[in-house]
Amino acid sequence: MSVRTLPLVFINLGGEMLYILDQRLRAHNTSEDNSEKGVWSEVDRKRVMNDIVGTMFSKNFMDELLKPQQLYSHRTMKTVLTRLAHTSIMRLNPASMDRLYELMIMAFKYQVFLCPRPKDLLLISYNHIDTIREFVKDTPVVLNQVDETHRKIIEVYSSLSEGEFQLLRQTLLIFFQDMHVRVSLFLKNRVQNPNGRFALSTSGPVPHGIDVPGLIRTFDCKGKEVSRAEFPTGGCYTSPIREGSFLLHGDRVSALGLNMYTVNHLEETHTSKTPTVKQQADDTPNLLAKEELNLLARLMGSMKAENMPKAETVFRINLFTTDREEEEEEEEEQARASGGAGQSLYEVINIQAMQDEQAATELALIAGQFAKGEEKPENSESNKGDDLLAMMDDL
Repeated sequence: MSVRTLPLVFINLGGEMLYILDQRLRAHNTSEDNSEKGVWSEVDRKRVMNDIVGTMFSKNFMDELLKPQQLYSHRTMKTVLTRLAHTSIMRLNPASMDRLYELMIMAFKYQVFLCPRPKDLLLISYNHIDTIREFVKDTPVVLNQVDETHRKIIEVYSSLSEGEFQLLRQTLLIFFQDMHVRVSLFLKNRVQNPNGRFALSTSGPVPHGIDVPGLIRTFDCKGKEVSRAEFPTGGCYTSPIREGSFLLHGDRVSALGLNMYTVNHLEETHTSKTPTVKQQADDTPNLLAKEELNLLARLMGSMKAENMPKAETVFRINLFTTDREEEEEEEEEQARASGGAGQSLYEVINIQAMQDEQAATELALIAGQFAKGEEKPENSESNKGDDLLAMMDDL
């Protein structure tokens, strides 16, 4: 496995997380009828972006990340990204973070699948970095951190051979191989099957430096072409487009890694576990499942941000009833620790998603499907990422 995979995974998943959070904060900048100020102001949005990006691209953190090392497990990677998200004023409960992580993973997996050649993985990463740079363009200190990290990425990866990039791609595919979460946006665009696997096209431009398939040329011992024969390719391939820029700034050409939520609203981009029973092949997602998943998108934007006093208030979201029970246990522990004198650190927003008995039954089944995807406990390598987590606590 490649020991240079971790930085690209972290940057690309972090970029996808920022895309989703930015879209939700913008969507809730005003009320639904645009008649009054929403729960998140533009100042709040910029503060969240600056806090997360500032931590994500801090010098010490990136220096540790860029050291040659094995790729983390999904459990450890999710823990690191959760710490990253919570460096801002937001707080997501575990269920919401699980759904967010699945969106991030499936988006990056799709980009890797469509990547024309292994080296173009850098272009996907550079597209993420370029967009993140736009998020913090009004904050020179954070912007400088992004530029400095980008220079380090170019320095580390520009010297890799084609074989090393291929090994890096294979490591990513192994990392993604058990993730088959359905995303409604992909289902709607017919790029994902109901079983969670992607439907890849056999048409389009070939990778840069590659000839269009369909022609067999025969040469003699002197290297002179003596005959040609054509064969059906099973697709409609075209000549490659120009190569994207691998410099600090430039035209990346590829659209992979750009913010897809600027066109498609997050209300139409949610995740659902692959069903355990066989279903008929239907490209239309279950309506109850879509309703339950739409709730997630609204919850992610419903964490009210106010002018914080000295001891800032943060907000946590309860998505399922099990989350509420866990929350109550945490509050009881906090009360005992403080002697019952202080108030809870978190203001809890409880959401009732079940409207009638039939919907309650259906949504309970869906919640059960989500619960079945819970990760197994880690093995002896569970301490992976501890250094990064400790470093994030100090930031």
